[in-house]
Amino acid sequence: MNMKRYQVAIIGAGVTGTSILYVLSKYTDVKSIVLIEKYSGVAKVQSASTNNSQTLHFGDIETHYTPEKAKKVKEAADMVRIYVEKHGRHLYRKFHKMALAVGKDEVKTLTERQKVFSKIFPKLKLIGRKELEKIEPNVVKGRDPDVELAAAFTEDGYAVNYGKLSEDFVKEAQRSDKEIDILFNTSIDSIIKKDKHYLLKHKNTEIMADAVIVAASANSLTFAHRLGYGKDLILLPVAGDFFCVPKLLNGKVYMMQHPDLPFAAIHGDPDVTNPDETRFGPIAKVIPVLEKRNYASSIDFLKLFRFRWSALMSLLAILSKPVYYRYVFWNFLYGIPFIGKYFFLKEVRKIVPSLKGSQLKYGRGIGGIRPQVVDTKTKKVSLGEAKIVGDRIIFNITPSPGASVCLKNAEEDVRKVCEFLGSTFDQKRFDAEFKTG
Repeated sequence: MNMKRYQVAIIGAGVTGTSILYVLSKYTDVKSIVLIEKYSGVAKVQSASTNNSQTLHFGDIETHYTPEKAKKVKEAADMVRIYVEKHGRHLYRKFHKMALAVGKDEVKTLTERQKVFSKIFPKLKLIGRKELEKIEPNVVKGRDPDVELAAAFTEDGYAVNYGKLSEDFVKEAQRSDKEIDILFNTSIDSIIKKDKHYLLKHKNTEIMADAVIVAASANSLTFAHRLGYGKDLILLPVAGDFFCVPKLLNGKVYMMQHPDLPFAAIHGDPDVTNPDETRFGPIAKVIPVLEKRNYASSIDFLKLFRFRWSALMSLLAILSKPVYYRYVFWNFLYGIPFIGKYFFLKEVRKIVPSLKGSQLKYGRGIGGIRPQVVDTKTKKVSLGEAKIVGDRIIFNITPSPGASVCLKNAEEDVRKVCEFLGSTFDQKRFDAEFKTG
């Protein structure tokens, strides 16, 4: 049996895993790293451009954020912004974006929010119907003139191709002087703790590592359970789908968010890979798989439950709450072939009132999974980051808000790994590259 030893093994070659590889290779004295991916290339699951909204979230138009959360997200997203601006326009497109308030109550809420958030985001401004009509004419066209409208608007919107970004992280890491191996088509069957190192097994290959970072999204919790970590946690996998139309919006338009359903408000997005198309979504469905369009992953989903009564009761407690139940029910209707788009039409007309159901086309092959972590002790959904730190091993389940914070997440993980190994992280050089203030 073949065996090779590394200081660090990273499982998962999405934007989380590849950003960790990049930071390890560029800003530490770690000498040997292996990146392991079960698919044939980088970013084949959550980070693929078809599987996410491609948004770089700063916290400016995410109306469920507190000022404190927005400041943290802005710091993290600025790192990605700095990287993509430096490394090329093939990684991103720039456009305007807004949080749209419709009706007296929403306008009042957004106006009050703006008093605080304009201090955090100086370029964020409150605009009314007349300015909206110039910037996004289809948002105003056909709308009742008596309905109040306002938007928190900024020109600083970014659509990032996180698949391309993942590839770029790998390319930059390989330019370093470190020993870096990339193993594709390598599904890790087991991780075994051996004294002060880990043994990772794949068929006839064994990989020995002094420290391990698992960056495999929902599958990270599967690995954690096998090693005895996070057994009180299960997953509520929420699949996001989109409808597509010929270009109707010039930028990104978000609706006001419900505080209990973050990132669930309907929004219209420019497609980073197709400027002539607008996506509307998400259509969220709770489905028992860990990877969308990989139905074999339903077995791994069921294994997380381990036939525990507490796990079943946790899901029932969550889904029986009116806010979740109604959301799941209506999104189920949206996904019904042929007629679902007409149920969805009422929601999307909050953004484009003149839109017709015949214009909506289901985005086949578009959308991924957001694994919502559920604590079976509290029977509640964890709405933020989910990470488990063990003995010389880290499990990344859901960085929040996703790919937007990949470099900040990498910084934190790399610092921790350097503690594990007694290695050095060049914080000063990293800050000089990515910190804006």
